[in-house]
Amino acid sequence: MIMGMDNRPPPQSSAVPTLGAAAAHQPPPGHHLAPGRRGRARSEAEILVVAEEVFATYGLHGATMAKIAERVGIPKANIHYYFSTKEALYLRILKDILEEWLSAATFDLRDSPRAALEAYIRAKLHYSRVRPQASKVWANEILNGAPLIREHLEERLLAWVDTKAAIIQGWIDRGELAPVDPRHLLFSIWATTQHYSDFATQITILLRKEALEAADFEQAAQVLTQMVLGGLVKSPKTLS
Repeated sequence: MIMGMDNRPPPQSSAVPTLGAAAAHQPPPGHHLAPGRRGRARSEAEILVVAEEVFATYGLHGATMAKIAERVGIPKANIHYYFSTKEALYLRILKDILEEWLSAATFDLRDSPRAALEAYIRAKLHYSRVRPQASKVWANEILNGAPLIREHLEERLLAWVDTKAAIIQGWIDRGELAPVDPRHLLFSIWATTQHYSDFATQITILLRKEALEAADFEQAAQVLTQMVLGGLVKSPKTLS
């Protein structure tokens, strides 16, 4: 039994949004900040957007507060007003990325696994489309052994995975999902959806395109959901 399940509000609609539905959440590219606004105070959000791009390009060790300040167009001291060190800024970005990704999985045991898993795959692909630099920052941190985010992984992410794995196991126990290791199912969804941001350069070359378009992400969503749902989710005829 999932702790706290009985106290949850009624489930929301299981309708699956299209990938282009949440384009308003796309952060403004730091490179497009107007040069004429240099010297004026920038909001914390603007600093985070630009810093994410810099960390994605140069990594933690290659990035500098001076480089971030230059791209935002403010004195370095203004960034220190919000973040005491480069590491503090970097860790804040990592935590924001993780919380955004975790919020993509809104499903609980009362939901249909078919609608829930498709919605989750589409949500993760959406983030790969509108915030590709975030996935690159995250990948760099993990590839380096997660030196700054490890404690957060062992607490926040582990608890989240335990909860979602229990929900998936509940679907399996009810006969709605074929037997599968819930954690490895989550890992597979992460790997396939984040591939479209981490390896975007390779994908665009192989698709003979300058950049990925909305139609490419829609095709990816259809293929990935067909792979997951076709192999795991049991049809009503099977359940009867």
